[in-house]
Amino acid sequence: MSVFPTIEQYQSFDFDRFFAEVTDAAIERALTREKPGPLDFLALLSPRAMDHLEAMARKAHRLTVQYFGRTIQMFIPLYISNHCTNHCAYCGFNHNNPILRRKLTLDEIETEARAIARTGMQHVLFLTGEAPQLTPMEYLVDAARLLKRYFASVAIEVYPLAVDEYRQLCEAGVDGMTLFQETYNQEVYRRVHPAGRKRDYHWRLNAPERAALGGMRVVNIGPLLGLAEPRREIFFTGLHGRYLDNTFLETEVAVSLPRFNEAEGAFQPDYLVDDKTFVQFMTALRIFLPRAGLTISTRENAAFRDRILPLGATRYSAGSSTGVGGYTEIRVEQTPQFEITDDRSVEEVAAAIAAHGYQPVYKDWDNIG
Repeated sequence: MSVFPTIEQYQSFDFDRFFAEVTDAAIERALTREKPGPLDFLALLSPRAMDHLEAMARKAHRLTVQYFGRTIQMFIPLYISNHCTNHCAYCGFNHNNPILRRKLTLDEIETEARAIARTGMQHVLFLTGEAPQLTPMEYLVDAARLLKRYFASVAIEVYPLAVDEYRQLCEAGVDGMTLFQETYNQEVYRRVHPAGRKRDYHWRLNAPERAALGGMRVVNIGPLLGLAEPRREIFFTGLHGRYLDNTFLETEVAVSLPRFNEAEGAFQPDYLVDDKTFVQFMTALRIFLPRAGLTISTRENAAFRDRILPLGATRYSAGSSTGVGGYTEIRVEQTPQFEITDDRSVEEVAAAIAAHGYQPVYKDWDNIG
């Protein structure tokens, strides 16, 4: 079982020709369909669809309110290790970068947890680099059990795991996972991942399925916008999301839309996604995946995150730190995984959400089984 055949059938598709031939009528038909097909979705991603953004925004708003109400679930990331064996060209944790490497002890994780809990946050996402020898399963399980004492929901963003490993983490209290494919373009994937475990495209691609099989309540996927041609990246992300949604009926599918942000090193992305195009992608994804969570992180600036609240978003990170041990009072100078743009506190983000007529949700899940 794999999403790859779904991806592969479009590998030789002539996207440029399709986009050149998209008509206004095709876009309008896509907007009226109850369940748009892949080519309807692609029409909504076309440059021509930029002229239909208002209609796309209206439908995206209506679908979001229908499935999620006027709520935004808030979560906070917690980096517990930045040790990494990968050589990802775009990442501050790149194995070759001469940065301070840290792995929190369980006592240090608990100190961080207490600091986060004081903000009122009840959804935490803990993250590591990919260095299983330094952050083995035992460490991840112990961290999960500890964090579950402080938070209603604990999710992970760690290296890809096997089904039984995801199951172990579920048993320890983890209910969600995030794993970005980064790019669905295999040639670009090989180029930006020259060494390390992450070179295995298929092992990474199939990880959300293994997580669902292991019992994860939520799987969150996404590309890193900037690595490859972005309209195609969002198209493949949407196909991946629909495949997961159709295959794992008891699993909630979520999609993140991270745009490239500055990190350690001199990497420059081949593509830049402007705000208008970002809105197009976000609304098209909502129309194609009406039940999926859409996550907008603190990579985006505060004013932009406030403006796009009604357009399909359902999850916001807040009060974020992307360095290891970033929430305690005594901070160590270090390199974050990427630079944060929205540096508002949890309280400030919640106030902004409420000011726009939405309810900031600190807690919407309890595992009482």
